[in-house]
Amino acid sequence: MASIGVQSLHKRFGDFAAVENSTFVVRDGEFFCLLGPSGCGKTTTLRMIAGLELPTSGQILLDGEDVTMKRASERDIAMVFQLFALYPHMNVRQNISYPLRNAGLPRDRIDSKVAEIAGILRITHLLDKSVSGLSSGDRQRVALGRAIVREPKAFMMDEPLGALDAEFRQVMCAELRALHDRLSATTVYVTHDQLEAMSMADSIAVMNLGMIEQLASPQEIYDRPATMFVADFIGSPPMNFLPFRGSLRVGATAITIDRTEVTIPALREDLPETDLVLGVRPEHVVLSDHSPLRGEIYASEYLGTTQILTIRRENTNLKARVPAHISVRTGETIGLSFKPDKLSLFEAGSGRAVRTALHEAHRG
Repeated sequence: MASIGVQSLHKRFGDFAAVENSTFVVRDGEFFCLLGPSGCGKTTTLRMIAGLELPTSGQILLDGEDVTMKRASERDIAMVFQLFALYPHMNVRQNISYPLRNAGLPRDRIDSKVAEIAGILRITHLLDKSVSGLSSGDRQRVALGRAIVREPKAFMMDEPLGALDAEFRQVMCAELRALHDRLSATTVYVTHDQLEAMSMADSIAVMNLGMIEQLASPQEIYDRPATMFVADFIGSPPMNFLPFRGSLRVGATAITIDRTEVTIPALREDLPETDLVLGVRPEHVVLSDHSPLRGEIYASEYLGTTQILTIRRENTNLKARVPAHISVRTGETIGLSFKPDKLSLFEAGSGRAVRTALHEAHRG
């Protein structure tokens, strides 16, 4: 396997900038996710790494070698697509063995490798079956087998679970991660599904409008989003945003929202009078009878062990994830407080996160 380096990568289609100034490193053996909404540039980035698109500018390194202008066939990278891309006139064995036959390997070596990969993917019983009669899940396993069998330097996966139903996607997420760990494979995985990315990835690059907004571990992205876009895109329900205006100095540990003081992690930068946004995850909203910050219960969604409350306030609605046993009534007015060590603060104009002690503690 190999590391992948992407430096100042740009891709334009006429006047449209699909990817702008992307720079990141995928470590040897890492499971790396490109995550974002449709049209954000993640698939274009993947295709440039694989050699299926040439960048407008920038550099791509594969195990230290500059492959920016090399053809896909010269990069020793395997692609797995959303729609399987299997050969319908071949059976499972023939599909998996195709890259090896194309490379001219001896028959006994091919048979050995196909048997090994089929065993890993638990499709040995399907080897002589036609791919056209297989379920979506089994066809995806065959597509994975055809990519794995040639032992490439890296795997590129473009929404490979997108054609599967939600329940089976969860199963395949666990299987893909287990397969990755078993092979110690370097993998770049594209998805718009945050649950796939958060459950499988070692590192995630969250993309928006052709740019990487944050590159970090799943936990850091969830706990310390770098921008309001990331905070809103990650999490279900997403982070709540409470706008306010204020002027804060380094070391400040409180803000005022609706004439109510709210404790925050200590600031690490000065903020002149400006529009700001307090960010709080639904699970960090606490119902408190004595809090002067009030809201009205508008709706409750029962989820078994928890419930999601929609709480109406004068300027904005909030989502709160609370234990299912807490009894609330629609129309009831309740007090709200927040877990102070879990809060995020953003500049309203730029959307960027303001540095606080929460970020400093993590870096330390």
